[in-house]
Amino acid sequence: MKLNHLNLCVIDLSEAILFFQTVFDFKLTDQKGNAIAVMNDSHGFTLVLSSMRSGENGYPKDFHLGFYVDTTSEVDQFYQKLGELGMASEQTPGMMRGGYTLYFTALGGILFEVTCLNP
Repeated sequence: MKLNHLNLCVIDLSEAILFFQTVFDFKLTDQKGNAIAVMNDSHGFTLVLSSMRSGENGYPKDFHLGFYVDTTSEVDQFYQKLGELGMASEQTPGMMRGGYTLYFTALGGILFEVTCLNP
């Protein structure tokens, strides 16, 4: 069994589309106004972005999205990319729970993780 899609509710749909295109190289494949957008990555994963409904307000404390990469160099390059995009993380990449990891927040407080498991 393989996880093949996720529906993520976001505060600002347009901002989220641009973020996932720019930062994670997702491609927009379909959009229904300001309500929903369907995006795909180069690995067969589908990300569905939905606008949060009025009254919804964020995520639980430990909620996050994690991305695995093959090398520590890729984590460092990603950290540099964030800085170039004006999204510098307060935390630098480092060893954490057996991996080389970078955490950063975006899109109104969503926590993101980029990790190399075999440093």
